[in-house]
Amino acid sequence: MSIYQITMVKAYNGALVLADILLLILKLLYYICESIYKFFVPTEEKSVAGEIVLITGTGHGIGKELALRYASMGATVVCWDLDQQANEETLNEIKKTGTAAAYAYQCDVSNREEVLRVAEKIKKEVGDVTILINNAGIMPCHAFLDHSSDEIKRIFEINVLAHFWMLQAFLPSMIEKNHGHIVALSSLAGIGGLPNLVPYCASKFAVRGLMESISEELRISSKGKSLIKFTTIYPYMVDTGLCKKPKIRFPSAMPLVSPGQAVSQIILAQRRGYRERSVPSSWLTIGTLLRIFPDHALHSMIDFFDSGVEAVS
Repeated sequence: MSIYQITMVKAYNGALVLADILLLILKLLYYICESIYKFFVPTEEKSVAGEIVLITGTGHGIGKELALRYASMGATVVCWDLDQQANEETLNEIKKTGTAAAYAYQCDVSNREEVLRVAEKIKKEVGDVTILINNAGIMPCHAFLDHSSDEIKRIFEINVLAHFWMLQAFLPSMIEKNHGHIVALSSLAGIGGLPNLVPYCASKFAVRGLMESISEELRISSKGKSLIKFTTIYPYMVDTGLCKKPKIRFPSAMPLVSPGQAVSQIILAQRRGYRERSVPSSWLTIGTLLRIFPDHALHSMIDFFDSGVEAVS
């Protein structure tokens, strides 16, 4: 190849790169404008009537409230919990309303073989799950060195590994039909670390990483054609009894979130297809902005607000 030809190839390649950069800038401007528009004119909430919604941890708290709320909107609800008695009580409450079909299954979400077995049973008895809400979780509150090795393992088995087993069980049918929605409960403790919650925070950070990466993997593998949605929820401390000794310096400004408030935000995020949502909604933006401050400035703000959890002996 002559010098002239080499020069022309380089010029052509340079022009292609320049065109790609200009196209990228146009895309960025378009999506920024689209985001601003959606902020003022939110996406319409999709109906969940006729969807099969599986929720883990439905025996109490957020999971129970989610099951009741989705049933009231006409979804077929599948309740999963290790506590069979509490799960049956949730099922009976749904049946009393007569709003929708509901089913209850006992399952230890940390046990992969059990998850796959019960998932196959649900497919035969109910159908393919189209909305999966991974809600089950535990939150022991101790100083790090007071955690036993078994307790740390259990936190990760329920708060992290269970998400993998549930995805392995239910994502394939969603991919096959190109229809579905995965919702995962992380926590504000999955955005910023807190004392007395070291393993818990680590587990909730892991949930965020899992949801971001599986969503991106599916987008790339489908060449942008996947219609499956992924939503990660970051609640502040919710008044369900899970948080045994909350520490809040300004309770009027930073009150505990009620289960009803949390559930309303979770369902809103799912029906509008949000990728991430904190409860309250402003906390995700605040948490992101705080990260731009120098470490000492960030620590000063953390010390001023003095919120978190006390260690439970």
